[in-house]
Amino acid sequence: MGVPAAALCLAAALALGCARPLTHRKPDASGGGHPHGAESPGNDTALAQLCGDEGGFDAAALTENGTMLFFRGKEVWETSPRGPQPHGHPLAVSWLELEGPVDAALRIHRRQHPEEHQSLYLFQGEQVWAYAGGQLRPGFPRRIGDEFPGVPGGLDAAVECHPEECGGETILFFKGDKVFSFDLALRVTKQHMWPWLGPCDAALRWLERYYCLQGTSFQRFDPLTGEVPPGYPRDLRDYFIPCPGRGHGHGNASWGDAGDRCSGLPFQAVISDDTGRIYAFRGGLLFRLDSWRDGWHAWPQGHSWPGLQGEVDAAFAWDGRTYLIQGSQVSIYLSGQGHRQVEGYPKALQDELGVPVADAAFTCPSSAELYVIAGDRMRRVDLTQMPRHAGELLQLPHDGVDGAMCTADGVFLFCGDSYYQYRSVDELLGARLPAPPKSIAVDLFRCPQ
Repeated sequence: MGVPAAALCLAAALALGCARPLTHRKPDASGGGHPHGAESPGNDTALAQLCGDEGGFDAAALTENGTMLFFRGKEVWETSPRGPQPHGHPLAVSWLELEGPVDAALRIHRRQHPEEHQSLYLFQGEQVWAYAGGQLRPGFPRRIGDEFPGVPGGLDAAVECHPEECGGETILFFKGDKVFSFDLALRVTKQHMWPWLGPCDAALRWLERYYCLQGTSFQRFDPLTGEVPPGYPRDLRDYFIPCPGRGHGHGNASWGDAGDRCSGLPFQAVISDDTGRIYAFRGGLLFRLDSWRDGWHAWPQGHSWPGLQGEVDAAFAWDGRTYLIQGSQVSIYLSGQGHRQVEGYPKALQDELGVPVADAAFTCPSSAELYVIAGDRMRRVDLTQMPRHAGELLQLPHDGVDGAMCTADGVFLFCGDSYYQYRSVDELLGARLPAPPKSIAVDLFRCPQ
């Protein structure tokens, strides 16, 4: 059986990486390589330019493979785990018709409109350019008001708002203290005033969250109301740009191999939750794995699970809750928009689940049976029973399982730098020998062999 669609995206969060200038080329036939060009050795001068106090960007967007683009003046930079090139690259190298600077940028993903699917829009003055596959689409450039009726020129920022968060396919345009919400289906524009958010130099959607970039700072905001949660603004260089000596939690500069998707280091836990989101944990970092559009970027795990500190040994989801196991303790978080820890946790693992230790754990979709792995043995736990008790020990064809998950495509065991796929729990338990190993780095992250 091939790799499932969700698992093929097993990296939507690996390694925020380093910034380098953008160059253009076509991806190779295998889908590997980088669609924007060869990479050159970086130097400290380039990174210092991005990390200076006078930093900030004119626009920001995501490429078709989830890489973050940052526009500044006549140059454009992208995040990458391989370090910066000496200088920013001129916009015209990637987009021949543009010299820069651009006012705003956004990428639109529309499944029902192939001509717009994966289009990158670049705004400059009163005009907009639309590119698909690196080529300027016919009829562009054109007036912004003709492409998006009711939207003015001279924009500051723009970001696509997905139906899951905005109730429909929407684009948010920012100009000064005004926000213009454009409905892609109805082609209607509504104007809003969000004074608590303030002007945005650039805007991004990443992992279902929306960010307004302001100089070297950024704020997260609700795309329907513009409301900003507590704890903002924050410094852009601690999160989106890998500046030396900076970084939230462990810090981008000190994540090292733990934040490099191609390092081959094992995951300590993997989970597929009730909504289909897939996460992996490694070295205190969280890796979102199911959304290739958001790129391969690492993020401190406490960003999604507030209060979670230390390494996660095992994780599973059931009944709208996420269970995170650390040593002999288990914490429970309510799933949904953000995760909220259930009061009274963490608790003893033995008291909560009836097992003393767990190397890995998983539940299958629409099932209340939990499978807990320790060493080369596995036990079933009926989650509907209280108090909970573990069943008999079941022999596995593996020893040293780091993480496990179960999706509609089967059961996946992660061991070291490899993973193993089984069509069902019964096939796993009936196997005398392990399934053929597959490389996490090569097959899931498309890293060079």
